[in-house]
Amino acid sequence: MRHNDAPYQSQEIWFLTGSQGLYGDDVLHQVAEQSRAICEILGSNAEIPVRIVWKPILTDAEAIRRLCQEASASDNCVGVIAWMHTFSPAKMWISGLSALQQPLLHLHTQRNLSLPWPSIDMDFMNLNQAAHGDREFGHIESRVGVHRKIVAGHATDPRVVRRVAAWARAAVGRHASRTLRLARFGDNMRDVAVTEGDKVEAQLRFGFSVNTYAVNDLVAVVDDVSDKKAAELADEYVESYDVVPALRPGGVCHDSLLYAARLELGLRTFLTEGGFTAFTTNFEDLGGLRQLPGIAVQRLMADGYGFGGEGDWKTSALLRTMKVMGAGLDGGTTFMEDYTYHLGPGTPRVLGAHMLEVCPSVAADRPSCEIHPLSIGGREDPVRLVFNAAAGPAVVVGLSDLGDRFRLTANTVDVVAPSEPLRRLPVARAVWKPRPSLAESAESWLLAGAPHHTVLSSAVTVETLTDYAAMTDVELLTIDENTTTEQFGKEIRWNAAYHRLAQSL
Repeated sequence: MRHNDAPYQSQEIWFLTGSQGLYGDDVLHQVAEQSRAICEILGSNAEIPVRIVWKPILTDAEAIRRLCQEASASDNCVGVIAWMHTFSPAKMWISGLSALQQPLLHLHTQRNLSLPWPSIDMDFMNLNQAAHGDREFGHIESRVGVHRKIVAGHATDPRVVRRVAAWARAAVGRHASRTLRLARFGDNMRDVAVTEGDKVEAQLRFGFSVNTYAVNDLVAVVDDVSDKKAAELADEYVESYDVVPALRPGGVCHDSLLYAARLELGLRTFLTEGGFTAFTTNFEDLGGLRQLPGIAVQRLMADGYGFGGEGDWKTSALLRTMKVMGAGLDGGTTFMEDYTYHLGPGTPRVLGAHMLEVCPSVAADRPSCEIHPLSIGGREDPVRLVFNAAAGPAVVVGLSDLGDRFRLTANTVDVVAPSEPLRRLPVARAVWKPRPSLAESAESWLLAGAPHHTVLSSAVTVETLTDYAAMTDVELLTIDENTTTEQFGKEIRWNAAYHRLAQSL
């Protein structure tokens, strides 16, 4: 991910260790040494993308409260890991946990992997008390009502590392959504329900701001791009993609490639100067634009920007958040739409695409840069990248506004190659087999009222999405290999009761 230099460079997770003054300075010195060691073990693991910063041992309520307030106010701290190395009387943590506004991971671990059975004495027992010290801490977390993730095991355990890494990515995603500014060029598509939503509630819940700008404000920036810069970017297109002859220099449509480059440069300028990391367009409102942005949107997504078609700001914000979560991982993340089905023979599959805007981060091979008519929008033929998505496991995620709450719906899928070449389909596309099956997946998705615009990711895991949903207190419904339509319907009804009761409190 090139956009903004990578989202993890300036972010930190603070490592807090609880103890008490009862044990004396010698023991607390050992606690500090062992705490630093655990912090360094986690922090040195490349799977965890965020810098883990060790903080001094906490032994009294005032120090705990102050540090939790500092974490909450910090622009760089995105989450807190807490471990009770010895016994830390949990009433000391009440004011701190009550003040904490950052995601919390409770690490239930100990310094030694194996017990030194022959040499264990009471000094060892007093020093290594996490087995019951963390239970004291867990009690007060539940009593205060703190949302947290609990990870148990040694810091060298791959399962522990994987779970901490998933949480860390969710924490950075939460931070990105809380600071996200989204520009809507025009409104959403007329008479469409799912792209509507409560922008004020979205800002309260997720933190991102959504505002509309006239398309012609963008047109002015696009028209101001110099011919020289547009030509240089068009040359980059020719070097980076398999550009069809009509678009190459001297080709009959080369002017369309130059305008597509001008569109990208204008969009980048507008977004950069406004501090926007996500945006939407709408083919029904193009103002003075000659083309619906195609390759420009695709390349901006590849650089980490969020995008939603037809004014879909919720999917755009979700895409940006998931781009941040998946930065640096194998695979890609893109705007997507379930378009049509293959119901047989063989295993039923979904053919997903959009008019133009699928991110090349998911491409199986070098994309082709092509120009084709677009039957809607009433503008010139737009330039776009055409490719098939790479095969492999992925997740399809949608964000919907139910009126009384937001809901995330996720479906685990397996992206596969098309059964035959799609020579006459001039857009980027993905073909996938939903889990547990197309029928049960579709029935469950429709029961959830989930959207038709989605984010498809082969980088972000369901565990990270689960952590993110918990951090933002948003409902998450997961459709996977264990889902049945009947049980899924029950889960929806249970969730409805829970969320309505929780809101009334």
